[in-house]
Amino acid sequence: MLKAPRGTRDIFGNELFLWSKIENIIREIFYKFNFIEIKTPMFENTELFLRSVGNTSDIIQKELYSFLDKSGRNISLKPEGTAGVIRASIENNLFLNFNKLFYFTSCFRYERPQSGRYREFYQTGAEFFCDNNYLNDLEIILLAHEILSKTGLKNIELKINSLGCKNCRKKYDNELKNFLDKNIFRLCDDCNIRFNKNNLRILDCKNKNCQEIISEAPKILDFLCDDCKSNFDLVIKKINKYKIKYEIDKSLVRGLDYYTQIVFEFIYNDRAICGGGRYDNLIKELGGPDIQGVGFAFGFERLLDAIKSINYLSFENNIDFYIATISNQEFEFAQEIAFNLRNKNFLVDYNLRKKNLKSQIKFANSISAQYLIVLGDQERKTRLVKVKNMATRDEKEMDINDIEFF
Repeated sequence: MLKAPRGTRDIFGNELFLWSKIENIIREIFYKFNFIEIKTPMFENTELFLRSVGNTSDIIQKELYSFLDKSGRNISLKPEGTAGVIRASIENNLFLNFNKLFYFTSCFRYERPQSGRYREFYQTGAEFFCDNNYLNDLEIILLAHEILSKTGLKNIELKINSLGCKNCRKKYDNELKNFLDKNIFRLCDDCNIRFNKNNLRILDCKNKNCQEIISEAPKILDFLCDDCKSNFDLVIKKINKYKIKYEIDKSLVRGLDYYTQIVFEFIYNDRAICGGGRYDNLIKELGGPDIQGVGFAFGFERLLDAIKSINYLSFENNIDFYIATISNQEFEFAQEIAFNLRNKNFLVDYNLRKKNLKSQIKFANSISAQYLIVLGDQERKTRLVKVKNMATRDEKEMDINDIEFF
């Protein structure tokens, strides 16, 4: 039997209903903050990700889905959403009129599948093209927090750090390299490769032994220049004002090379479900104007799992009316009633298969129908039907044009 490729899955039924429900809530919040939706291609020229994500990141080194197309062009499935949005903004000159953008998109990474993590996964994210101002950083953090709050999650924790700018990073890079040089023999093979390419990537290593060594490394917050330190302190001050629970995590660097200054993650039950930060140089490095940006992305599957765990939103697409038929002589009548009810904005399903009545009632229960209508020869002739409340078992006779809740 043919199966979906490893690390992918089919989404349908009640789970897809909840998925759409969450997506609609998030979309309304984006609109409230005056963000405009954008859709970009599922694949881009590989060069885009090499220049943006960084060729020293695990995404590029191990996880990128790349191939040559029939014309010999090097193409990659998108591993994250930001690069494509910036490419589209540069190509279509969107920065002036569309500086607040959001997206829903599939992304692809070749990594070990596990709970809430797939090789094809879904992201929703926001990109805010703006000046280097702490209030813009705060706006993005408030937007992400609003999404989490409106989807019902409590006890969310914000982890935040600053990676500094190019100026303060130089001094820190030297100190970090000196520290790592003394411990290089204790680091994993991947970190030995990173040591000669990008020291900062070592701080993001998930190897437990490396994490113990890294915990003793110099912290970048201690090397911030005056401007970066002032920006970070102001963001923290305002986070306190808005009473967002947070922790300064001096080891937080995120997994992408383009971040500068503020980086953050929102944690729920010890799992990161949202991450983001500022990128001051990325747009210019990709050929665009000298404009800064800040953004975030949610792992949609992890967000969905978190919401399901608290039962905040209904996980079922409850049908208002289910219409059962005693014989196939009532099929056309059932369709007429369903048409009228749907015009009144009720959710309706009905039987068009040669099933016995018992099977139909069982199916009505399985889809959580609130009301049941059974059609037979008498109902078809009189055009009067008995409407049964499936919860209370009460029945009420109604004209087919006057069917309503009771």
